[in-house]
Amino acid sequence: MSSESVEREFELMSHQPVESKCEPWQWDEAQWRGLVNQVRAGKRLAPKSWKDGARCAVALSFDSDHETNELRDGGKSIGRMAWGQYGNRVGVPRILNILANHNVRASFYVPAVAALLHPDEQRRIVAEGHEIGLHGWIHEPNSLLSYEVERELMFRSADTLERLTGVRPVGLRTPSWDFSPDTLRIETELGLLYDSSLMADEECYDLLLKGESTGIVEVPVEWIRDDAAYFTMNRAQSLRPYTPPKDVLDIFLLEFNAAYNSGGLFQLTMHPYIIAPRSRIWILEEVIRHAKAKGDVWFATHAEVAAYVKTH
Repeated sequence: MSSESVEREFELMSHQPVESKCEPWQWDEAQWRGLVNQVRAGKRLAPKSWKDGARCAVALSFDSDHETNELRDGGKSIGRMAWGQYGNRVGVPRILNILANHNVRASFYVPAVAALLHPDEQRRIVAEGHEIGLHGWIHEPNSLLSYEVERELMFRSADTLERLTGVRPVGLRTPSWDFSPDTLRIETELGLLYDSSLMADEECYDLLLKGESTGIVEVPVEWIRDDAAYFTMNRAQSLRPYTPPKDVLDIFLLEFNAAYNSGGLFQLTMHPYIIAPRSRIWILEEVIRHAKAKGDVWFATHAEVAAYVKTH
């Protein structure tokens, strides 16, 4: 399907769910079991120890959505696009400086449109040793797309990021963690190493597609370990941030401590326009300092974590 026809289908497609002929409580076992088994967690991939004998792995990540959150919704709000631009102008540089100061590498998930708007940012990220992963074309909702549209956008995004950075992405974080029934199939067609959109475990696991192993590693996320859950606001709906930064740090450190004590993985999701303001950016630095103080911690990109658990 050509790019033009895909874009046209995206414009014309209905966002209304298909009406079921019966209610969920009227389904037979085959129907509800089939829905559950579309994508499932398979074998847990938890190594006895991490690289160089480290007790715990720390995987920091940043979703660089920038202006695409508003563009996806129609691009009518100049204010929201300015908020997104803050992520590029202030957020990412501030984050990269902290990572460099502590010699820590991380993963950045970037919608292709955001990468096209800010190509120098992506080149700097890669040049400084960090990973760039797929995050959709324009932060689109995958579950509203047909297989053909989702596939074309995902392949186009991979090609775009590779062209801008010289590195082909090996992992995907779906926009808003919105995972369609076709997403995993498309990931296998792309030959990806891992996904980081689902939350069936706290440790990595093998992803099953209709009961069969895909060989794709899930590096699981969690809203508890996501800054957006504590700090985002919606002016129109009168929703305001309600969690003080010190409390967010406390939650993140509790999560890290539990991961360290069990010898597991501590994965953290942040957004440059959310975590970078002056009253919050210190959270990132404190997490790094706290983890480093343990001594036997491996800071790694999500791709490194996925490759390690797959072979160990």
